Amino acid sequence: MDWDDLRVFLAVARAESLSGAGRVLKCDAATVGRRIARLEEGLGAKIFLKSPHGYALTDAGARLLPHAEAAEAATAAAEEALSGEAGQLTGQLRIGAPDGCANYLLPQVCAAICDAHPGLEIQLIALPRLFNLSKREADMAIAVSRPTAGRLTVQKLADYQLHLAADRDYLAAHPPVTSRADLRGHRMIGYIPDMIFDKELDYLAETGVEAVGLASNSVSVQMQMVRAGAGLGIVHDFAIPFCPGVSRVLPDEIGLRRTFWLLRHADDRRSERLGRLAEALGQGLRAEIARLEAAAAVQ
Repeated sequence: MDWDDLRVFLAVARAESLSGAGRVLKCDAATVGRRIARLEEGLGAKIFLKSPHGYALTDAGARLLPHAEAAEAATAAAEEALSGEAGQLTGQLRIGAPDGCANYLLPQVCAAICDAHPGLEIQLIALPRLFNLSKREADMAIAVSRPTAGRLTVQKLADYQLHLAADRDYLAAHPPVTSRADLRGHRMIGYIPDMIFDKELDYLAETGVEAVGLASNSVSVQMQMVRAGAGLGIVHDFAIPFCPGVSRVLPDEIGLRRTFWLLRHADDRRSERLGRLAEALGQGLRAEIARLEAAAAVQ
């Protein structure tokens, strides 16, 4: 067994299909299938079970997986050291993040990191869902709650605030909001209830509002609804400065605090390169959140 065989094994395990693994490995599905058959023959065991849903690991494959991942991490560390890049922010790095963070914070934070490290290429995946680091959908991911399971390295990045907000034109055209009780006479904007993928995103439950009149699974779309004067919604304070005319409502009565967490695969914890990126991300996010929240408080 050699590393190249394990690389093919990991690609199929993560993609759960020969064609998906082929796209990652830049070869056709037939070639991937032959490589897996050769590996199984050499091991004397079946490592995948084919079904209508794709390729699933057998018990033998599941036992092989952590060893293959450890070999992958060791190979990456060796390449990093021998190339003279140990501790340097160079190469390609992929970050997964919820769309609010990705839209309003990470563009400027990642730009500053790339300015400081010209050899670095950052790919940002902005999706309102959780990322599967075991399948290497990203090198690291930002989450809104701390996971309690999985082989992950978890690091707190920053706290952030959310408040009820509305556009000034909406507020001028509708009855005044002076207390929580007044919210019953207004249209509320929020998440689609059955698409809330994390309990930390159930903002309106904390305001006592029972239903939303306009809903989206995207934070950015919700913010644009608020900006368009469509109603009131719980929004990130750090997004308010990007929307002139939007201001906080009942800030002393309705306010939430949440936390961004940085997740990395456990096998990556020895990577000095990823550790330095994590530190740069944390510093950049904390500074940008503080700057934008201060601006939101006086908008």
